[in-house]
Amino acid sequence: MSASVSVQIAHPRTLAAVRRQVRIGQVGAALKPALDKVWEFLRQNPGLHTDGHNIFLYHHPTNREAPMGVDFGVEVSRLFEPSGDIALTTTPAGKVASALHVGPYERMRETHDVIHAWAKANRMTLAGKSWEIYGDPAHDPSKNLTRIEYLLT
Repeated sequence: MSASVSVQIAHPRTLAAVRRQVRIGQVGAALKPALDKVWEFLRQNPGLHTDGHNIFLYHHPTNREAPMGVDFGVEVSRLFEPSGDIALTTTPAGKVASALHVGPYERMRETHDVIHAWAKANRMTLAGKSWEIYGDPAHDPSKNLTRIEYLLT
């Protein structure tokens, strides 16, 4: 089933995050060590995390061959003082192309491709930032839900 793309208004989400420079296609190898650091920080700061989601914020380079900055983060309930690798960051606010990916994480590229094709077909310009908002993992990976959003210019 192909994802449906809609234009929505996104509000900023506050994250505790670790930024890594990662090449497209190598996010999977970098995410666990980065998220382990974020979750350790959150365990040491009770009340900072309530029911927020894992959110990965991508800073797309103009040269697709270059590594991109990825903020591997967790949504938090309030501002905090950065510590070590843990930074305070926010997702952008504004008009986004949004699609819900349903299924295994390793197939999310298909939903990203749907958004890119939609943007091209509708003559919309992507603004160089996108993010994935992860729902709770399902016991059946075919039921995982991940919202993918691309900031529009």
